[in-house]
Amino acid sequence: MREVRLAMLDADVALPVVKDFVNKVKERAVGAEVLESISPGQAVAKIVNDALIDALGGAGAVPLNLSAVPPVPVLMVGLQGSGKTTTSGKIALRLSTRERKKVLLASLDTQRPAAQLQLAQLAEQAHVASLPIVAGQTPVEIAQRAMDVGRREGYDVVILDTAGRLSIDEALMEEVRQVRAVTQPAETLLVVDAMTGQDAVNTAKAFNDAVGVTGVVMTRMDGDARGGAALSMKAITGAPIKLTGSGEKLDALEEFHPERVAGRILGLGDIAGLVEKAADTLDHEEGERLAKKMMAGKFDLDDYASQIKQISKLGSISGIVGMLPGMGKIKEALGDKDLDTSILKTHLAIISSMTKGERKAPAVIKASRKKRIAAGSGTSVQEVNKLLKQFDMMSSMMKRFNKLGVKGLMRQGMSALMPKGMGGGPPGGGSPFR
Repeated sequence: MREVRLAMLDADVALPVVKDFVNKVKERAVGAEVLESISPGQAVAKIVNDALIDALGGAGAVPLNLSAVPPVPVLMVGLQGSGKTTTSGKIALRLSTRERKKVLLASLDTQRPAAQLQLAQLAEQAHVASLPIVAGQTPVEIAQRAMDVGRREGYDVVILDTAGRLSIDEALMEEVRQVRAVTQPAETLLVVDAMTGQDAVNTAKAFNDAVGVTGVVMTRMDGDARGGAALSMKAITGAPIKLTGSGEKLDALEEFHPERVAGRILGLGDIAGLVEKAADTLDHEEGERLAKKMMAGKFDLDDYASQIKQISKLGSISGIVGMLPGMGKIKEALGDKDLDTSILKTHLAIISSMTKGERKAPAVIKASRKKRIAAGSGTSVQEVNKLLKQFDMMSSMMKRFNKLGVKGLMRQGMSALMPKGMGGGPPGGGSPFR
């Protein structure tokens, strides 16, 4: 239980929530029967995981509640900088593409300069309508006009993006209360930044006490935060976390799955989330084509460039590492630094500066060509040399793999793929994994 407590505090779960959770797990664990095939430690780990999933709202995602007479009002609330406006655009895109809803976006933010203009641009990107801007109107008047337009023009959903403040104040709460009173929203979604940790919990409590929150959207879930604030949110507001944002792009919005975040809080990763992300973003045909070429030892620089583009589609490398079990130690060692991916961009620039023939047969690249490629890509001849050397090593490894086959690799170990003198195995050339 001490390890669980430390893991949860490390993941930014509020102390009162941790204490309550630990007590609940103790009650479940003491006296629980253990099957002969598993150890007591494994049984406790299962109880902890199940209790975490329950505390986060139970297995499975909770959908947005749109079962009301159209136009259904959805009220977006939260502090300034939490990602409210961007999230409004993301939800609009999701509802219009996945659920075929006719969506109207309306900005009630008269405080922040150009906030209404920002939402209008997001609406354009998401191919949905936005309420025309009328100068001098109050947030309540804008909300009433939005609902009126929604009724007259047959919209299914009206998303109302309220103003935020840098901190909670009574003026902000009163404004939200008035908008809520005139629109009677089916959903009041609180948008919070997962990276703000315990401060997000104070925000949730204030908004829940003032206006009542029906759901939470957590943004920046692709950052270093392990999602502990999510557990605190659910415990303090009682409202389910419905969606999570993991990037600036309008399609970077996912359903919240408690069982996956439970794994992240305990440092077990989120393999299911990573697989889903890969399935949504990666080109499978391209992946299979590259795999076949690699297996046949016919991998060229065009294929390497294609691989870099595929990796880039997955977003932050740190975010991907965070989804892998057992990678917490690597992230800890890095501290606040993100994994350096600039080398991939450099490689892509160098490859783009080569001719088609050079990409197909890198062996033809001699001194004069290297100078031209370096100048074209804004790099140095040394960097071009480094790329060619690394690519040559990759090609050699693939050829060895093709020659050995899977059985040969299992027999000789990974050291068999390394160039001579780099085997790293024990004396006599045996496998270090044996």
